[in-house]
Amino acid sequence: MGETILKALEPLVMSGKEVLPLVEGGKGIAVSTGLSSGAWAAAGGVGTFSAVNADSYDENGNLVPIEYAGKTRGDRHQELISYGIQGGIAQAQIAHETRNGAGRLHMNVLWEMGGAEEILTGVLEGTKGLVHGVTCGAGMPYKVSQIAAEYGVYYYPIVSSARAFRALWLRAYKKIPEWLGGVVYEDPWRAGGHNGLSNSEDPLVPEDPLPRVMELRAYMNSVGLNTVPIIMAGGVWYLRDYADWMDNPEVAPVAFQFGTRPLLTKESPISPEWKSRLMTLKDGDVSLHKFSPTGFYSSAVRNAFLEDLHMRSNRQVRYSRTAEADLQVGIPLGRRGRPIYVREDEADKVWGWLAAGYSEGMPTPDDTMVFVTPDSALEIKKDQIDCMGCLSHCQFSNWAEKEGTTGKRADPRSFCIQKTLQSIAHGATVENELMFAGHNAYKFAEDPFYSNGFVPTVGQLVERIATGD
Repeated sequence: MGETILKALEPLVMSGKEVLPLVEGGKGIAVSTGLSSGAWAAAGGVGTFSAVNADSYDENGNLVPIEYAGKTRGDRHQELISYGIQGGIAQAQIAHETRNGAGRLHMNVLWEMGGAEEILTGVLEGTKGLVHGVTCGAGMPYKVSQIAAEYGVYYYPIVSSARAFRALWLRAYKKIPEWLGGVVYEDPWRAGGHNGLSNSEDPLVPEDPLPRVMELRAYMNSVGLNTVPIIMAGGVWYLRDYADWMDNPEVAPVAFQFGTRPLLTKESPISPEWKSRLMTLKDGDVSLHKFSPTGFYSSAVRNAFLEDLHMRSNRQVRYSRTAEADLQVGIPLGRRGRPIYVREDEADKVWGWLAAGYSEGMPTPDDTMVFVTPDSALEIKKDQIDCMGCLSHCQFSNWAEKEGTTGKRADPRSFCIQKTLQSIAHGATVENELMFAGHNAYKFAEDPFYSNGFVPTVGQLVERIATGD
């Protein structure tokens, strides 16, 4: 089977050069780096470094710590943009030097990240000739086509349906079709990180990606994009599983993106603890949840961090500050003992939480209250106050990039995503942080390639993938 796949793995022209149809998925906050993406490109594929809060270094090669001095969110937001541009340029330079002229080099940005437009423009301005393409998802990146074209690089929108691409095409991309390098179809049920599930799709009922990709190809062909590749992403592990896609005229030309497998390589910057944890995952350990402050669903390892969020939301009741029709039972809270009123059939629950030490009630935007420990309440409030605007809109802190606020109450059921992703990327204990992974990450433990704790180089991984395994 491997030999059959190898013969079928024909090069594709992507971002102006013939490459293997193997793409490294960009993973934000210092996970897809210049070293990992440069190595992927050096192996003949398309390497992707992340420009989402990327690391930068001083003249001695030491990591520049990200510290915010600004007194206001707006001031800290400007610092975040400056750090982002500096880090993106640093990673692009490392990737360029590492790829040795082989493959192609892309950068990944999230359209819903804070300062996306400024960071994308700043990095492209500072890396002319080094970057060949931009991948962009997490939102509807209408303007990415215009920005990419201005710098002579190809753009690759990340979508989860033909409908989403159609909207992007009709509103913006049809004006600049010559720089559309490909369309990334990311499976919203199987991909790691943030997922593009729509309100009409059931998060608990995964759909077969093939008909959805065929629908995307049919629309692309209808508007003259017959030769523009689709890049299948999310849940891709063995190429042999996609053998019938490669020459299928209802899908091809097609390339394949790997986001989770490159985590476990020599060049991957994640901690040894993180790599070891990946090798022990079982089927079902990756959970699709909606705690992210972006409002998107996302997929992460079900660990103590995620469990705490689940339990926090479970300690939640509808309440009022005054007695109402069905909210009649008063429960005193806080030092002043001001009562909240809850339903009679939920009062015992609340008393139980208070007795167990969850004595701080925190209001949510949905007229409910969650109950947490005093220490947890202090941490939540501090994280909300320290917000630096890492998202265009943040449910956790109520920051909004253009308006300064979403106009809604900050949501204590969520978390500071910048803080936890910075922490796990720079060596914090993985059990206590958000640990993004695709739903097939359990295959690290089952795939014989990784037996006896083997960790390949990126080159060895690309070579293995190309055999079909």
